[in-house]
Amino acid sequence: MCTTKLLIQPGAGIAPLLDAIERAREIIQIVIFRFDRGEIEAALRRAARRGVFVHALVAHTSVGQGGESTLRKLEMRLLADGISVARTATDLVRYHDKLMIVDKETLFLLGFNFTYLDIERSRSFGIVTDNPEWVAEAGKLFFADTMRQPYAPACDAFVVSPVNARRQLINLLSKAKRQLLIYDDKLSDPYAMRLLVAKALQGVDVRVIGSAGKRAAGVHVAPLFMRLHAQIIVRDGEQMFLGSQSLRTLELDARREVGILIDDPEIIRQVVTTFKADWARIHLADMPQPAVQADSDAEPDDPESETVACVMAPEDTSPLLTAEVVKAAVKDAIKDALLERLEETSAVVPLRETVKSAAKEALYELAL
Repeated sequence: MCTTKLLIQPGAGIAPLLDAIERAREIIQIVIFRFDRGEIEAALRRAARRGVFVHALVAHTSVGQGGESTLRKLEMRLLADGISVARTATDLVRYHDKLMIVDKETLFLLGFNFTYLDIERSRSFGIVTDNPEWVAEAGKLFFADTMRQPYAPACDAFVVSPVNARRQLINLLSKAKRQLLIYDDKLSDPYAMRLLVAKALQGVDVRVIGSAGKRAAGVHVAPLFMRLHAQIIVRDGEQMFLGSQSLRTLELDARREVGILIDDPEIIRQVVTTFKADWARIHLADMPQPAVQADSDAEPDDPESETVACVMAPEDTSPLLTAEVVKAAVKDAIKDALLERLEETSAVVPLRETVKSAAKEALYELAL
C-alpha cells in the first residue's frame, strides 16, 4: 500500500529529509537550485562516506543568491565530499525543480528549496511518497536532465514544465465547479487569469493567497502575513496540485518545474485546513474592530465571508500591456529577487546585477 505524507513549512523542518538521508542504503538522487543547509550537506557527506552513491544535479544558474559563483562553490564542496555532481543544461531559463529520491523507493517532491529562509521562515509545502509510479517518473526525469536528454512524461499526475504543465494545470482549473483555493505569489499568466475570472463569474469561489495580476476581476486575493514560497491549487476539495511552478507564463513554458496532482483526501484536508486558517488570520488582522456595546449580541463577521475578501476591481481587467502593467511586473520581479537575496550568506553578485537580471526576466515573461 502506498504512503504519501504532507510536509508543511514552517513546521516540518528538515528532520524528514535528514532521516531519509541517514536511512539511505544504496543511492540518493537530489536536484538543487538553492542550498544553504549545512545539516543536509553534512548528512549527504556521511551517506557518501558509508558507501551510498550520492548523485547531485545542480542548476546551471540561480539569480539572486550569489548566482553561478555560489552554485559552483557548492559543486566543489560536494565533489570534495565524494558526491557525484552533474550540472543542468542551459536550454531553459532555469532549472527550478526540487526533488530528492532515496534508494529508488522514496520521493521528496518539494515546493521549497534546501534553504533556511524557505524552510523556517516561509509558508511552503512538499510531499514524501513511496508511490512506485511517481518515484519511477521522478527517476526518469532525473536521468533525462542529468544526461541532458529529452523527457516525455508517462504519468498524467506528474506535472513537468515546460512539457505538460500548462495543459495539466489549465485542465485542473477548468474542472472547478464550486471552489478553487490557490497559494501563488506570482499568478500572472494571461490565459490562467482569464480562466479564473470566468470561473468567478460562473459562481466558483476563487481565492488566492499571494498575489495576482490586475486582470483578476472577481477573484478574492490576499497577501500572506509571512513570506510565501508555495504553489498549491485545490479544486473542489477533491484534487490538488503541489509543486514548484506558479501560474506564471515563464514557469509554465520556459523553465524546468515539477509538481504532482494528488487526490488523497487526507492530504487535501490538511492543505485546506491550513489554507482556511491562513485566510482567516489574514482577514481577522485586516478587519476593523467594532466599537464595544454592552447590549450587543451580534456575532463577529465571518472571516471567510465575501464581505471581507479582497476583490480586484473590474476596471483593472484590460488585457492591454500598458506602461503601468509593465512597471508593476518589473517591480514585483525586483522585489522577489531582493527577498531571495536575503538567503545569501555573502553577496557575491553586485546588487545592480541582481536588479538587472530580475528586470530582464520580467520583461521576457511579458514578451511571451
